[in-house]
Amino acid sequence: MRELDSQSWEREVLAAEGPVVVDFWAPWCRPCKAIRPILEQLEQEHSGVAFVGLDIDQAPELAARYEVLSIPTVTLFEGGEPRRTVVGARPRGHFEEAFDEWLSAGSGPSRAAPPDVRPA
Repeated sequence: MRELDSQSWEREVLAAEGPVVVDFWAPWCRPCKAIRPILEQLEQEHSGVAFVGLDIDQAPELAARYEVLSIPTVTLFEGGEPRRTVVGARPRGHFEEAFDEWLSAGSGPSRAAPPDVRPA
């Protein structure tokens, strides 16, 4: 997973041609470290979706803009807009279910999200 900063945000997320999963994290966050291998596995298995990380300590303005109040927060962006957000350390299946339509090369969700996943 590539790490982004404030300068690369526009190009890598907002202007991206396809969906982008952003892992809002911080180095001191143990749950963030626990989910990183899950996201890296999903990245390897789904080439149609980009996966990136953003250290909220290095880009607090972006965390504030997207109302990241607790971490880990993982948000899928498409067309420069947040589409689906998962908050907290969750098992792999939870991320797969939340982002299923995009991971399956769909253009967006066609069914309801799991109850603890909020549309962005």
